[in-house]
Amino acid sequence: MTTAREIPDILSKEFAADPYSAYRVLREDAPLLWHEPTRSHILSRYEDVARAFRDPVFTTANYDWQLEPVHGRTILQLSGREHSVRRALVAPAFRGAELQSRFLPVIERNSRRLIDRFRHAGTVELVGDYSTHFPVNVIVDMLGLDQADHARFHRWYTANIAFLGNLSQDPDVAAAGLRMHDEFAAYMIPIIRARRDDLGDDLLSSLCRAEIDGTRMSDEDIKAFCSLLLAAGGETTDKAIAAVFVNLLRHPDQLAAVRADRTLIARALAETLRFTPPVHMIMRQPAEDVEIAGGVVPAGGTVIGLIGAANRDPARYADPDSFDLFRDELSAATAFSAAADHLAFALGRHFCVGALLAKTEVEVGVGQLLDAMPDVRFADGFTPVERGLFTRGPAALPLVFTA
Repeated sequence: MTTAREIPDILSKEFAADPYSAYRVLREDAPLLWHEPTRSHILSRYEDVARAFRDPVFTTANYDWQLEPVHGRTILQLSGREHSVRRALVAPAFRGAELQSRFLPVIERNSRRLIDRFRHAGTVELVGDYSTHFPVNVIVDMLGLDQADHARFHRWYTANIAFLGNLSQDPDVAAAGLRMHDEFAAYMIPIIRARRDDLGDDLLSSLCRAEIDGTRMSDEDIKAFCSLLLAAGGETTDKAIAAVFVNLLRHPDQLAAVRADRTLIARALAETLRFTPPVHMIMRQPAEDVEIAGGVVPAGGTVIGLIGAANRDPARYADPDSFDLFRDELSAATAFSAAADHLAFALGRHFCVGALLAKTEVEVGVGQLLDAMPDVRFADGFTPVERGLFTRGPAALPLVFTA
């Protein structure tokens, strides 16, 4: 095991500016790295990160301190039958047929409403005007909540994401996340109780009525899942849409191919999830001592799986530092399932339950945006810059087009 002095510290400005160069050094020279500031063991090679997601010895006990303070106890912290039952209670709404029949119109409507605000302007800042709002608005509508509260949900979403990525333990960020927990609970619990007495056709009603072998979700279970959905469901789609556009605009031939064949949007998203994933790291905690990557991680230690590094491992992908939606190593047919060829949604029993929701939102959003902006390009003088550590994506994306 090597020391962190050989590479830029993951909390440093150098790492934040260009993690991909550091990922290369980690994979080659320090595949298992002890990082003293976060008291974590860092994995960077595809094989090792994939194992940390698949092997049951790597638990999600770390979420007790990472997620529970803002969300409450979620399905990500459960294991065994308790996890499988809770997952089965929420999963139906996110499967293909249910998603298409019930929520596709909600997705299409929310995307169109945002696009209509700039459709005739000829310019848009895609991150601030579209991508950060679109998935949050969709989730609010899917849950059957008041559309007048979209701004409040967006504020909670922002505080939530900042808390989860607060590896440097900024006290102000931590305090804002804890306030978000209390405010969200005060908002949601009365609505959940009222919805149980007046069920409808929305997602919140589905969660209230769901039952398997006599097990139902408590008010707290539902609140925690809605909080998790707001963060995880919003963040992945938010950053993915902006990143898809950056990657396609930087590769005009591939953008032209997607314009001509919209079924390629799924491949463009799959390659974006590999090349510039919205989530760059996920933590695990082994239940016993584990030999991995040439060293040993002790039981109870925190493991950081660097998705951003693993997804560019040359041992797994040819020419990994190039964006190519036609690459052989990725299949759009499996990219949004537990058999995915990338690690952006994790793997195994905790594979992202909302992966198909994210895919549907991106397909709808990118398709409608391409229709509205037939000759879209970067604004003059603009160079895209990524921002973020735990999650990462374009900081801003000013575009111009013929209205």
